[in-house]
Amino acid sequence: MEKAPIRILLAEDDRNLGNILKNYLDAKGYSTTLCINGQEATDSFHKKEFDFCILDIMMPVKDGFAVASEIRSINKKIPILFLTAKTLQEDKLKGFELGADDYITKPFSMEELLVRMQAILRRTDEPRKGSPNDSVYTIGNYTFDYNRQTLIIQTKEQKLTSKEAGLLKLLCSHSNEVLDRSTALKEIWNDDNYFNARSMDVYVVKLRKYLKEDPKVELINVHGVGFKLVMNQ
Repeated sequence: MEKAPIRILLAEDDRNLGNILKNYLDAKGYSTTLCINGQEATDSFHKKEFDFCILDIMMPVKDGFAVASEIRSINKKIPILFLTAKTLQEDKLKGFELGADDYITKPFSMEELLVRMQAILRRTDEPRKGSPNDSVYTIGNYTFDYNRQTLIIQTKEQKLTSKEAGLLKLLCSHSNEVLDRSTALKEIWNDDNYFNARSMDVYVVKLRKYLKEDPKVELINVHGVGFKLVMNQ
């Protein structure tokens, strides 16, 4: 049976660029829905099922950050890639804080966009391949299910983004050991550059917040080296 095409929500207010991107992605076997402003994008997300989102930031009616925030309130797992002319570091960090999986600035090549998309999809598709028991971790009083991208303590369930889940899985595999920063960056971000390091710090802060319900669990910084997930007895 032929596999259904991956459904992409593309929000881009430049009609020419939007149509070029849609035609390119459709030619590569994806099913792309083009929206020309943020409100149209959120309306479309409410009405249809999507597997991937590409969002411009500078859009009329509702910007890409607002769209991403609304999408994340509905679906924590769907990959989001920001496509924008904005290059300020604080804008990029804000995008990652909202749960973006990647960020590409204009001008860019279609091939680069496709490669970045495929890398994200490989990473987010991975949980479906493993057996269920291989993906469940006990972190103090928490149960972390990597496949479902959930962190549960008692009756409280926290949905995780793909990067949050990937980073937490890596920390679990090195529990009570130091996880080298460079190792984590290359594994989750595919590059250990300065900007990605700043982005990872944001994710570590978020994971620390999620784990604060159990005082026996600590996610500590090891200065100049990396991070350590400690589970005290």
